[in-house]
Amino acid sequence: MFSHSTKLRVRYAETDQMGYMYYGNYAQFYEVGRVEMLRSLGMTYKLMEESGIMMPVLDMRCKFLKPALYDEEITINVIMKKMPSVRIHFEYQLYNEQHQLINEGETTLVFIDIKRNKPCMPSTDFLNRLQKYFE
Repeated sequence: MFSHSTKLRVRYAETDQMGYMYYGNYAQFYEVGRVEMLRSLGMTYKLMEESGIMMPVLDMRCKFLKPALYDEEITINVIMKKMPSVRIHFEYQLYNEQHQLINEGETTLVFIDIKRNKPCMPSTDFLNRLQKYFE
């Protein structure tokens, strides 16, 4: 299992009139967490795309438990429980400043060979970087 945490503050533009983060913005918080998780491994979306692989989202689930509030710092925990193959699955747990779980989610992304526009395996380099977390 591999996990990573990052923090992100809810900005005014991301909220509704009640000061609650608009529900559509949770997907962006998931993306930030995912990108930072990959960055912690020394990988980036940009490097993957330059190597000929893109990673579109195939599926997303989101469960709202409590609202994220304007100007609150949110901790985004991202968990990968299985080594990726053609697909990669992420779980998310978002916590408010009081360390209360406010949101849970999951996404599944698929590795796509850009030239062939077909599913493919991730790079050997990427798999090697993850291997130690799944032994």
